[in-house]
Amino acid sequence: QVQLVESGGGLVQAGGSLRLSCAASGRTFSSFSMGWFRQAPGKEREFVAAIRWNGGTYYADSVKGRFTISRENAKNTVYLQLNSLKPEDTAVYYCAATSAIVLDRRNFYDYWGQGTQVTVSS
Repeated sequence: QVQLVESGGGLVQAGGSLRLSCAASGRTFSSFSMGWFRQAPGKEREFVAAIRWNGGTYYADSVKGRFTISRENAKNTVYLQLNSLKPEDTAVYYCAATSAIVLDRRNFYDYWGQGTQVTVSS
């Protein structure tokens, strides 16, 4: 079992930055690939970014060049740096863990956090 707790969300103006954190506990964190998803009101939960256990990273086209995912295995933590934020980035952001090879489909993730709200004002 893996428990995930996100933090770092908040209200920011367009063009601003935030750093989200996801702290993991339970089974060996370093063996999991980690992903970030987001869900805006009335929309499906969508893939944002992922990082493999070996450090390989992947991004949705909508955030490429603006967001950066990283992990610190010694602290059992994965981060998502959000830069150049836009109002359309407003959503609840979820951290998730998987042992699967596929990283951009939510159905392949086994463990989820409770989410953290990011609101970007124009």
